[in-house]
Amino acid sequence: MSDIRSRDVSNVFVVRHAGGTSERVDDVVAVEEPLEIQLGFSEQGRRTFRPLSITMRTPGADFELSAGFLFSEGVIHSAEDIAEVHYCGPATQKLSGSNVVRVELAETVSVDLTRLSRNFYTTSSCGVCGKSSIEALQTVRTSPVEPLTIPVASTVLNRLPGILQSQQGLFRATGGNHAAGLFDHAGKLLVVHEDVGRHNAVDKVVGDQLLKRNLPLRDVLLMVSGRASFELVQKAVVAGIPLLASVGAPSSLAIELASQFGLALVGFVRGDRLNVYTGLDQINLVT
Repeated sequence: MSDIRSRDVSNVFVVRHAGGTSERVDDVVAVEEPLEIQLGFSEQGRRTFRPLSITMRTPGADFELSAGFLFSEGVIHSAEDIAEVHYCGPATQKLSGSNVVRVELAETVSVDLTRLSRNFYTTSSCGVCGKSSIEALQTVRTSPVEPLTIPVASTVLNRLPGILQSQQGLFRATGGNHAAGLFDHAGKLLVVHEDVGRHNAVDKVVGDQLLKRNLPLRDVLLMVSGRASFELVQKAVVAGIPLLASVGAPSSLAIELASQFGLALVGFVRGDRLNVYTGLDQINLVT
């Protein structure tokens, strides 16, 4: 994402203080707006919809974000489950670029509203116990992810943060966005997205690949600009990604989940260093 759209940033005045002097200057900050994700489906022979979630995000790639979110939460399982994705306005009018996106499910897709409510509580809420969250994920994915066909060199992993940062146009302009990038085994960038929320950036990447019918993902590497939380590991596992690397630290629950599902988890990827938390057999530590 090297090009910055006017909707991505907002112009502000700021008093900048440095070296004992102050000046009033123009600046830009990352835009953060709510996105309501709605689900459209057939119930008792008629079409209906249900507001499913509201997330704070950087506008852009909203369809990918919505599709990736629904996939990582186990609401949909393939691109074939989606009939259409569109923006909504008042009275369900389709509007381009609004803050409401409706994902219309195919007629053959059934929705268990009771399970849906329960699943969203256990996987999306802050502060819910880790045991419940892992049990909820086990209903979405029952088998480990497929490992890399050959170990990836640590020198390749060390290059990923620089490549990712070179594509972070919004971060360079504002300092306020996270990024997630998908790479092949040799370190070639496949897709990258930025967002104020690191989980949104990952959903945009996964949703991009879902809509292109590339899931499940195999033999690819996911690099994120922040820390590796449980939620990011969850999204990687559901998408089948075998390796997640981050410039920051993982949480204890992220490590536990990665170990359980066979995900290689690497943190503190900075300069010529990195920490391997799980999946050492999938990484060639070059000396």
